[in-house]
Amino acid sequence: MDTELLRTFLEVSKTRHFGRAADNLFLTQSAVSFRVRQLESQIGNELFSRQRGNVHLTAAGERLQPYAEAILQTWGRAKQDVALSETLNTQVTIGASPMFWEFDGISDWINRIYATVEGLALRLESVPRKSMAKQILDKSIDVSITSEPPRIENLQVTQVRDFQLQLVTKDPDCTMENVNSYPLVYLDWGTRFSMEHGRISELQKTPVMHTHSSRMALEYLLNNRAVGYLPSPVVAQSVEDGTLYTVPGAPVMEQSLYLVWREDSDKEGLLEAMRAVPFNTVIESV
Repeated sequence: MDTELLRTFLEVSKTRHFGRAADNLFLTQSAVSFRVRQLESQIGNELFSRQRGNVHLTAAGERLQPYAEAILQTWGRAKQDVALSETLNTQVTIGASPMFWEFDGISDWINRIYATVEGLALRLESVPRKSMAKQILDKSIDVSITSEPPRIENLQVTQVRDFQLQLVTKDPDCTMENVNSYPLVYLDWGTRFSMEHGRISELQKTPVMHTHSSRMALEYLLNNRAVGYLPSPVVAQSVEDGTLYTVPGAPVMEQSLYLVWREDSDKEGLLEAMRAVPFNTVIESV
């Protein structure tokens, strides 16, 4: 199968518009339509419902989408693996939710891995939390970074860092007694966090911002009168500078970061070497 057909299909599914997909792919709209018809012919099903101003995936298109994403990701890895040289002789793919790639200390850890493990080419993928375990098991990624390791047999789980989620605001006068009057920023940190957050009666309201990006949440809290739970490494510098304050009396949520990979991985030695590279120690606010 021509991977460009899949790439075109995914672009149309993302934009919901043949013209915008054509612009993004530097193609004509007729070329995009032709590629989609080719793919539909190969699949044997219509993939899009085409109505004026309303292009959306059919049931068959919805089913194809995750396979198309996996095929293109695997093909990208294959091309890079084949192209490895004498100086870059091993590739490892690390998957993480987008919010973890923003996590302070991750980039330093990646740089120390390069300095420690010779001949390593890293591929860093943003992977939705719900598909993380599946992509490890089907070898789309070699190792994942997560705060909620899956409880599945044949997966190796190792804890690499502890941190906290803290309720912060730019207003030094905010307390748990008046916190209900502040707009809420909700950083979606997963199921465990959602359950713990749900027990805090003062914070049960519609958030002014619901996001998976700690950077977006941090920027909003630095510039607006609001409260929200953020990871301590993300807010440590702002708390130290006095531009953010932890809310007195607010529950502190203990969290950890884990690396997860297949026990039978053919890159076990490399993954163990990566695991041995410590994360940076950063100043944690209390």
